Amino acid sequence: MNILKKLLYPIAITATLTLSACSIFGVYTIDLPQGTPITQAQAQQIQPGMSKNQVLYLLGSPAMRDTLAPKRWDYIYDYAPGTYGKREGKEVITNASQHLIIYFDDSETVVNVEGIESLPTSTK
Repeated sequence: MNILKKLLYPIAITATLTLSACSIFGVYTIDLPQGTPITQAQAQQIQPGMSKNQVLYLLGSPAMRDTLAPKRWDYIYDYAPGTYGKREGKEVITNASQHLIIYFDDSETVVNVEGIESLPTSTK
């Protein structure tokens, strides 16, 4: 029984130290993009008179299509860098700081575009 106790203590201490060392390396986290990343050049292609299908072709689906405001499409982009994003120095984009709004009329053509200045000039 004494031999078992003599072996059990070093094994327990080694296991405890080994498991606690895992926290030194950190946990892998993924990049978390939400929405559609759009540049100013892409948004400037949207012109009054374009149809909804043309906008879909150029920008993709909007992040928000409000059923109470069907004549408005919102393109919002947020980004939280994960492990690799932080290593590459990618910036955090939150609170819908990149927000493009496209307004349509009754015939489903573009009337107005807002928020182009909030978009980046290029994707990094």
